[in-house]
Amino acid sequence: MDWYLKVLKQYFDFKGRARRKEYWMFVLINTIFSVLLTLVDMGTGLYSDIYGTGLLSSLYSLAVLIPSIAVSVRRLHDTDHSGWWLFLLLIPLIGALIILVVLCFNSKDDNEYGPNPKAQPSFTDNDNLAL
Repeated sequence: MDWYLKVLKQYFDFKGRARRKEYWMFVLINTIFSVLLTLVDMGTGLYSDIYGTGLLSSLYSLAVLIPSIAVSVRRLHDTDHSGWWLFLLLIPLIGALIILVVLCFNSKDDNEYGPNPKAQPSFTDNDNLAL
């Protein structure tokens, strides 16, 4: 849940990098919330068969749209790709597959988007030394 909250705290932060774990934990928790809200919509009669969505799940989707894009851009930065690569999603099927593969790549070394978030802290400081 901490990973999910971390992404929400960085609501409009499109700079920097996001580890695979941060991105995929956000996607997992986001999907769980969406499914639960859809079930609540169906149970309360707020679900529309015509539109294929419900009131609560639609509001939730709108609320997390910007953080979802932001964490996706940061994840692309971690793989040393520009956030503009998200526009590949406009290409049916092939674009989504390309983005899915790129989002699964491992973190790259330090790049123009910042230091590697998986890098271990240096133990040169006395504060970091464990006795």
